[in-house]
Amino acid sequence: MSEIIRLTAAELGAKIAAGDVSSVEATRAHLDRIAAVDGAVHAFLHVDAEGALAAAADVDRRRAAGEAFGPLAGVPIAVKDVLVTEGMPSTAGSRILEGWIPPYDATPVRLVREAGMIPLGKTNMDEFAMGSSTEHSAYGPTHNPWDLDRIPGGSGGGSAASVAAFEAPLALGSDTGGSIRQPAHVTGTVGVKPTYGAVSRYGSIALASSLDQIGPVTRTVLDAALLQDVIAGHDPHDSTSIAEPWPSMADAVRRADVAGVRIGVVKQLDSDGVQAGVRSRFHEALALLERNGAEIVEIDAPSFEYAIAAYYLILPAEASSNLAKFDSVRFGLRVTPEGGGTVEQVMAATREAGFGPEVKRRIILGTYALSAGYYDAYYGSAQKVRTLVQRDFDAAFAKVDVLATPTAPTTAFKLGEKLDDPLSMYLNDVATIPANLAGVPGISLPAGLAPEDGLPVGIQFLAPARQDARLYNVGGALERLLEAEWGAPLLSRAPDLSSHEMAAAEEGAL
Repeated sequence: MSEIIRLTAAELGAKIAAGDVSSVEATRAHLDRIAAVDGAVHAFLHVDAEGALAAAADVDRRRAAGEAFGPLAGVPIAVKDVLVTEGMPSTAGSRILEGWIPPYDATPVRLVREAGMIPLGKTNMDEFAMGSSTEHSAYGPTHNPWDLDRIPGGSGGGSAASVAAFEAPLALGSDTGGSIRQPAHVTGTVGVKPTYGAVSRYGSIALASSLDQIGPVTRTVLDAALLQDVIAGHDPHDSTSIAEPWPSMADAVRRADVAGVRIGVVKQLDSDGVQAGVRSRFHEALALLERNGAEIVEIDAPSFEYAIAAYYLILPAEASSNLAKFDSVRFGLRVTPEGGGTVEQVMAATREAGFGPEVKRRIILGTYALSAGYYDAYYGSAQKVRTLVQRDFDAAFAKVDVLATPTAPTTAFKLGEKLDDPLSMYLNDVATIPANLAGVPGISLPAGLAPEDGLPVGIQFLAPARQDARLYNVGGALERLLEAEWGAPLLSRAPDLSSHEMAAAEEGAL
């Protein structure tokens, strides 16, 4: 394996800036890695090798001419397929958008290009970001690089797997109820959901507009901070975008110190329902922080118990509205019934063929929740619970600086294990959903390996809205303390994904 792909994004950016490595060399090394292992991992839906190498050559030429760049210039990046990309297919993991090539870039994609970063391609995802395992992609599941028979999380399993498999040093993801943080938990990576409105959603194919947020997927907390510094900021194209300036998240990581920091442990999310190995690593991380000056406080947030029920009414309701645009008339798939048909019949045939079972399930549920006579009983009641969750956060943050929870209740489960049990699948997001309901930021970073199965475990920190820097401070401090104990980053223990393993995995998939 090339040493270039083992570098963090910050390290690679520094080497490119120093002239030790060119952007073309870095890009080619990652494209070679994708060619070597993605047949088994299936992190990517589309790889734009020609475009990536051309963009890398352009950055090298401009740097040689004396142009000044930021710290991530020349560094390759993967992009979740929920973000539209000019000149590259954008499907949101759905057949209904198969072959659609947008005429513009989503704002976060535009910003990474302007920063000199090199988009490698589009990563796999659950269809329209509906899922927790990436098994609901219309193009087949992504595999966890730690164990190719297990899920990489979802909906953004492709972005997390690409980073964990060293196919890309960092990636863009989206988080509606945990779709950045839960994949980070099961793949041993770092995932951040910024404050709602911190990063523009313009050009993000909408699932639930009041919950969706774009954020970084990386191997280190510093890399996540550097990427958030690139993509955060006001965008007039997004009416929910926050206008105020943001402090440097990278600076927060570099001065990381938990002395005197009050960390609240939400008792409702630290229960016997959490896998023993996940819970033990969580408490070991808290003890390490406490030994280094943090104060651990138990927090009661009674409304969190109802957050997942409220979420699975609010999200389907918003999704049923957002997905109405996929009607076969303007773009995407069009299926014409035999002998022709009316617009309504063509629309029905197209949506039947183009949407997968999970998308149909949620559209039906959301449409029902919004129907006359049921709106107040379901959607209206769910929004009231959302207010209670927000009040629980307000009360908690009056007592502590950040909250801590296990990111998810279990390590990665086997592919297919929960595919026929939607309710069990939904429970994977029990710890991540409250942050989306309240619009507060959250980070997941590796806390170790569960002793019973040797798979990665994540710890989640949550902060008040617009206080994302607190997450980077605490996350950066814990990462440094844990790696000092481990002697190396957690991903150094991941399987090598050698050619022998790839051949065996591909043979088993046939």
